[in-house]
Amino acid sequence: MFISPMLLHKTEQPFDSDDYITELKLDGIRLLYSVDLQGKVRLYTRHKNEVTSKFPELVALNSIPPGTVLDGELIVTNEEGKPDFEAVMSRFQSKRSHYCISYVVFDVLLHRGESTVSIPLLKRKELLAEIVETDTEILSKSQFVEGNGAAFFELTKAQLLEGIVLKKKDSKYEIGKRSHSWLKCINYQYADVLVTGYRKNEFGWLLSDYSGKPLGIMELGVSEHERKRGYQAKRLQESTDFVFIEPFETKVKFREYTKAGLLRLPSLA
Repeated sequence: MFISPMLLHKTEQPFDSDDYITELKLDGIRLLYSVDLQGKVRLYTRHKNEVTSKFPELVALNSIPPGTVLDGELIVTNEEGKPDFEAVMSRFQSKRSHYCISYVVFDVLLHRGESTVSIPLLKRKELLAEIVETDTEILSKSQFVEGNGAAFFELTKAQLLEGIVLKKKDSKYEIGKRSHSWLKCINYQYADVLVTGYRKNEFGWLLSDYSGKPLGIMELGVSEHERKRGYQAKRLQESTDFVFIEPFETKVKFREYTKAGLLRLPSLA
């Protein structure tokens, strides 16, 4: 059974409030884990793509009771115990990948065949603790604290983690909606870079560092006004797909450096 997941709004600043809980934002793939009343397991991405066959180790758990739908994040951890997005994508794309996955659950949407989406969040957390009694390497519950968003965010910055999620304690699960009851605060990294060109057919700025090392393509957060800056720059040469220009400086924010040294999801700061 697929239930369209509740999505998060952004907040630029973490905050402290006794009305909220704070969770670590895990850098992975959103996954819905469904067990029907006959005990058949189905796994879905947030876009309703069934991916059951990709993760036989989750299907074989046999610990989730019939009539359950769980919401969580599929991750792979690196040697430091931190989520590794490139690794989880490798595992997602091929069962032959050697990476071991973990499913970290943060909500329950169906329990014993009954919908729980109208129950306050903290009550759903209690039900989740009954379903996942013992955390293991492959299946665990997302840990949370009450309030303390600012301090928690500082810890994520110190550990170079993705960020935090702030959720209202009494929030219902709003199916398929992006809700202000759940807020994500991303631990962005920042860099001064050069724009060295742009893509011809679909918008994208070519980025490099000051030594000329390519940093990837920026597609996000560039207004029509800002785009003109690139189009009006002096053209140096062009290829089939790109126009190369006289470089100009800009500041970007991004999630992290990839293993290839590129910026992940860069946008204008």
